[in-house]
Amino acid sequence: MAEHNELGNLGEKRAQEYLSSKGYQIRHCNWQSGKLELDIVAEKDGWLIIVEVKTRSTETFEHPAEAITNRKIRNIVSAVHEYIYQFDWQGETRFDVISVIPHGSSFTIEHIEDAFLSPVN
Repeated sequence: MAEHNELGNLGEKRAQEYLSSKGYQIRHCNWQSGKLELDIVAEKDGWLIIVEVKTRSTETFEHPAEAITNRKIRNIVSAVHEYIYQFDWQGETRFDVISVIPHGSSFTIEHIEDAFLSPVN
């Protein structure tokens, strides 16, 4: 596996551990609908929380959260529509971003709640 894929997988694992430690129930990881994927689908306090995880080896050039483009947001929202339909979700939904940056054997984790809104079609 390529080094950047290993780093991404490790970042997603750390994000899952972080969310679990904060009381989030992880419903799915890497859930797919066709070619679209949701990194983490969690639930807390009656909310469905869609978490996009961005892991970078450094924030020198770009903070990981800045890598989420409008196209990526549209893809996430499209996948969420399918997820809500398939699992008949009736509650509120929120979009979060977790950035993970390794520092030696530890990680800096930044959790941005309600990071973006679903674009109006």
